[in-house]
Amino acid sequence: MDRRKFLKTSALGGSAAATTALAAPAYAQGKRTLTMVTSWGRGLAGVFDAAQKTADNINAVSDGSLTIDVKAAGELVGAFEVFDAVTSGQADMYHAADYYFVNQHPGFAFFTGVPFGMTAIELNNWYYHGNGIELYDQLGQIFGLKSFLAGNTGTQAGGWYKKEINSPEDFNGLKIRMPGLGGKALGYMGASVQNIPGAEVYQALASGAIDATEWIGPWADEKAGFQEITKTYYAAGFHEPSAGLTLAMNRDVFDSLTPTQQKAVEISAGDANVWNLSQYLMNNGAALERLKAGGVKVLEFPDSVWDGFGAASQKVFDEFMGDELFAEIFNDYMGSMRASSGWISDSITAYRSQRDRVFG
Repeated sequence: MDRRKFLKTSALGGSAAATTALAAPAYAQGKRTLTMVTSWGRGLAGVFDAAQKTADNINAVSDGSLTIDVKAAGELVGAFEVFDAVTSGQADMYHAADYYFVNQHPGFAFFTGVPFGMTAIELNNWYYHGNGIELYDQLGQIFGLKSFLAGNTGTQAGGWYKKEINSPEDFNGLKIRMPGLGGKALGYMGASVQNIPGAEVYQALASGAIDATEWIGPWADEKAGFQEITKTYYAAGFHEPSAGLTLAMNRDVFDSLTPTQQKAVEISAGDANVWNLSQYLMNNGAALERLKAGGVKVLEFPDSVWDGFGAASQKVFDEFMGDELFAEIFNDYMGSMRASSGWISDSITAYRSQRDRVFG
């Protein structure tokens, strides 16, 4: 069966793909204002910064021929409504984490983060020098999108818990916020998984609506204030070894841009991708020390829990392998990760171990 026809009529792709039939409005040449909707609350540390950085870049690199009007979550559409807003033509582009949209197609998760998947360096290797861009484009064409990586949080923390996790069974019945395929894996472990917009997570944890949450990492988590609610923090998580952020444009809008404007969008997203990763990595260390000084216990999941994460993650991958495009992306992604990881382990990892031993 033709892949695009299958996805447009499937439960995953039907509703969103149907919106691509709507004609995009015609634009006059010259200066244009384009609307960017985001999944982020205004000022949300790091993620909103990446959206604003991308917009500012486009404004500058296009020499004023494009002006990006950035809308925070809720200002035009809700945090999880940005995908439909752009595919329908209500907005011109969105900035979000594409694993929010795995119900449209599970392949979107690979361009944010998947359990036991790529680090940020490995993701960039695959995206820029492997087949990542081409596969992202195949996926985007189904929904009328042109997508670019435009931010990365780096390796995300395991999260905040109101009780310590000592065995896989501790997840049974646990109410936890975790999007994407990582959340699906915890569902296999018996957790009650919630997908809550970032700006609403603090209140959900404080009110008891959830028992635990992942967010990003020490800097963004400290800014969100989770340490005011619980002092139990797991620094390493299985679910997002990196988290790519996406700028996705309505494809008709992108195609209507001049070649120079299109290149401005591409370059602007690429700059934001590197800039945002450095922003997180620069701030996380100092934030972690402040959290520790404030009484936060930084813990590591025991090996039995990591084994449980692994078994559940494999079930998630197996669940979707019947989808042709998911399988194609999965196999290419994993092949690239294996190709990158050997040299990284033998060089960077070995070097850092010796550096820490010699210089402490």
